[in-house]
Amino acid sequence: MACSTVFTAGQGKEVLKIFRELKQRFEEAIDRNRGEGILFSGGLDSALVASYSRNSTAISIGLNPQSEDEFYARAVARFLNLDHRYIDVTTNEALAAIPEVIRILRSFDPAVPNDVAVYLGLKHASDMDIRAVMTGDGSDEIFAGYSFMLEMKDLDQYLARMHSSMRFSSNRIGDELGIDIRQPFLDEEFLRFGRDVDLKYKIRNEKGKLWGKWILRKAFEGVLPREILWQSKRPLESGSGMSRLRDVVTSIISDFEFEEGKKVYPIRFWNKEHFYYYLVYREVVGEIPPPTDGQKQCRCCGGGMMPDAFHCRICGDVTEWRRVN
Repeated sequence: MACSTVFTAGQGKEVLKIFRELKQRFEEAIDRNRGEGILFSGGLDSALVASYSRNSTAISIGLNPQSEDEFYARAVARFLNLDHRYIDVTTNEALAAIPEVIRILRSFDPAVPNDVAVYLGLKHASDMDIRAVMTGDGSDEIFAGYSFMLEMKDLDQYLARMHSSMRFSSNRIGDELGIDIRQPFLDEEFLRFGRDVDLKYKIRNEKGKLWGKWILRKAFEGVLPREILWQSKRPLESGSGMSRLRDVVTSIISDFEFEEGKKVYPIRFWNKEHFYYYLVYREVVGEIPPPTDGQKQCRCCGGGMMPDAFHCRICGDVTEWRRVN
């Protein structure tokens, strides 16, 4: 998996050709998916979207005090001369958003802090009367940007399965708020091209370090500063600071309440945080729907899953994936 950056003359020509085609196809995907706003973390993906959409308003969310995303978002905004709105969110504002996120997504998946950042960004766009927002959704899934992928066996197979079932919270939240979500990386033509790029160009060694999304970083050198192109992957929840909500909601649940809850509810809770989200789910959604015809039952919450699914959309369990890997 750890391919070298050294190429023969023939390989070098092939790589340069892929670079040119990637940049052209990405620019065309942007043109087909322009929006008035951009959900903007300052990470590689949203920075690339912004670099070709400088007339759009870039919206960043950070949990007060300062988030890691703030540094990168402000740096990219200055470099690109963007109309940039950085929104400081208090802990109480973030906590108040949790029930809305769970109601909209009908899920108590522990990815809630990530989805809170998306919700608050899109809510701010709605308050600004922005009706079409661009995101960097799909880049990590297409170009192997997650750290767990770097040493994964059978990654091609994993990516193919992921591509067949990709869903993003921004779409459902956007629908709820009346915002059209534009996703250039998931543009049909660009997605087809990205899927076909050889894995050796997605994960590659650069100056002694193994990088995901290698081809994106190399192809767009000169478009963005190196410190932006070669920044490490920051999950939205950690970059925005929303991961700090995990400790907050955990502190709300006592040991006694958690132990009693495990006896009362027929669900395999991961921890107090998971239990907290479930209590909110019961309040704003209700009972977990049982499997319908053609579905299998989640081993964690008892809800329905499609026969080929490895991730429960209701509780977030990934037992099915672990069982076959």
